[in-house]
Amino acid sequence: MSSSSGSSSFLSAPMSRSFVPKGLTLLTSILLLVYISSTSNYFLHLRNNLLLLTSSLGSAPFPPRIHPDPPSLARNASNGGVSDVPRSPGSKKAPPFLWDGSGLEGRIDRSSRSRQQFGSKGKGFNNQVFHDKYIFTEDYKEMNRSFKVFVYPHSKEHPFAHAFLPVDFEPGGNYASESYFKKALIQSHFITKDPLEADLFFLPFSIARLRHDPRVGVGGISEFIRNYITDIRQNYPYWNQSGGANHFYVACHSIGRSAMARAEEVRLNAIQVVCSSSYFLSGYVAHKDASLPQIWPRHGTPPNVFSSKRARLAFFSGSVNSPVRKRLMEAWGNDSEILVHSGHITTPYEEGLLNSKFCLHVKGFEVNTARIGDAIYFGCVPVIIANHYDLPFADILNWKSFSLVVATLDIPLLKKILHDVRPGQYEMLQKNVLKVRKHFQWHSHLPVDYDAFYMVMYELWLRRSAIKFSVSWTSETCSHNSSTVNCT
Repeated sequence: MSSSSGSSSFLSAPMSRSFVPKGLTLLTSILLLVYISSTSNYFLHLRNNLLLLTSSLGSAPFPPRIHPDPPSLARNASNGGVSDVPRSPGSKKAPPFLWDGSGLEGRIDRSSRSRQQFGSKGKGFNNQVFHDKYIFTEDYKEMNRSFKVFVYPHSKEHPFAHAFLPVDFEPGGNYASESYFKKALIQSHFITKDPLEADLFFLPFSIARLRHDPRVGVGGISEFIRNYITDIRQNYPYWNQSGGANHFYVACHSIGRSAMARAEEVRLNAIQVVCSSSYFLSGYVAHKDASLPQIWPRHGTPPNVFSSKRARLAFFSGSVNSPVRKRLMEAWGNDSEILVHSGHITTPYEEGLLNSKFCLHVKGFEVNTARIGDAIYFGCVPVIIANHYDLPFADILNWKSFSLVVATLDIPLLKKILHDVRPGQYEMLQKNVLKVRKHFQWHSHLPVDYDAFYMVMYELWLRRSAIKFSVSWTSETCSHNSSTVNCT
């Protein structure tokens, strides 16, 4: 009996050993599918403003924001807007927000969020431009009233003044957003010369300008930044009080990511406001960092070509410099409805944007290009084909109300996805593009309420520290002049 039992157990062991791994594999696969299905839309929606801040004082979580139900707001019958849209000091007047008649534009019903997705059949379309319009407008007032930024001072005689001070000319080119922001910030009411008033501290170096400086160049930027942070830590008390968590810098060129290779505290602790905002890469931390829109400067009144006059289904023009663009070219390079150009085109680029219903933003070297800004400026509905792209102003704007996000794996299905958008749904998408256009514009002189500058400032305001750091200095221990701050 004993021998028989032992033999039976021994013979069944291989089967058990074979079954267990297969069972675990199946169970793991099922759990992964459940997890993905429940979280796949996470990065396309309003994200909880929960930031774990690590500093010399330890770790403390930011409390999640409570979004109360918006009360009824007074409406302006003449323009359909809100009668008390806030204006900021020192800015030009902007037209009021447009409302859809519900009185609750932008409010998210999180319990039914999954039913609001823009699926392949066009069901459940959500036309709310803002996640929560009431919260945004109330926060915007508070930001303009109280938000203060201290900029580390540098004189015009500094050997790298061109990299630290705002430009004295009209910014241009692909990376103009970086210069526009600094220029607008320095002359804004957000600036304070008293560090005790500051919510955030701005590190004013320009990656784009250092990149072209023969004394630094691409290869020397990381060492330059490391030395700069060392100087800041040694000469000022502000960095050490927070471990850099209440500091930020702005960069639009992708070289900005590698520029922090030797300044790990900046990458891990400081707020990075960058155009190359891919949360797939370790250098960018969603919620802590913020996405800066890459916008090619354009002036004058934007054109309004509505959906009825856009004959072409979709348009893309650009270099084939990534596997994603190569896949797009292979699938649709010879199509009659989706016009895909590689390199330069014979007809004006603007004409392609104006005559197309959808304009494709396709990942190149980085997730970001100026094509989203181009599409929005010319009233074309953006189609974003760039996995892991933390979209600009995603804390504020409901991107699915004015754009489509297509996974790179779905490029072969692109035409079907676009054709499945019904005419009424496309008309709403295109109208919403025109609504959000003001948020993706820079202005040459004074910024305008709700333009790109104020939207970036709002993103920074959301990320200001809820922790009040204890300090061992007072305003009396620091003396100020036009170019330096000396603390004892």
